[in-house]
Amino acid sequence: MLRRRDGRKAVDDGVGMGPLVLIVEDDQRTRTLYREYLSGAGFRTADAHNGLQALEKAQELHPDAVVTDLAVPGIDGFEFCRALRQSAQTRDIPIVAVTGHPEYLNEPERFRHAGIARVLVKPCEPEAIVEALRGLL
Repeated sequence: MLRRRDGRKAVDDGVGMGPLVLIVEDDQRTRTLYREYLSGAGFRTADAHNGLQALEKAQELHPDAVVTDLAVPGIDGFEFCRALRQSAQTRDIPIVAVTGHPEYLNEPERFRHAGIARVLVKPCEPEAIVEALRGLL
C-alpha cells in the first residue's frame, strides 16, 4: 500500500498516485493550464475558482499542497491561507501563492503571517510552479 508524506493511505483515483494539489484560480484558462501542466508532471489536481470553494475543498480533500492566486473572489488568497492555518486538518499544507501584484513582494511579513511558503509573480511559467511544489513536497 502506498502512503502519502503525512502517512495517510494514497488513493488511486485512476489518474495516478502523485501528490494532490489544490489549484485556486478564478481565471478558467489559467486554472486549466496549471491543471494540465501539473497533471503532466505527475501531480493529481483538484481546483476551485474562489476562496470559499477552495476552503471547502481543502477541508474535504486534504491536499498535499495548494497553489493559489491571491486575487480570487469570495475570500481573497491571503484570507484563504490564514483560514487553512487555523484548522488542525489543513494547517500543515504547503502553500504556493501566485500573484499578478509584484508589489506584494515588498510585504514579506504578510506572506509569513498567512503561512505562505513560496511566492511566484505572474506571468510565471508552469515549470516554476512544479519546481516550487517539488521543493516543498
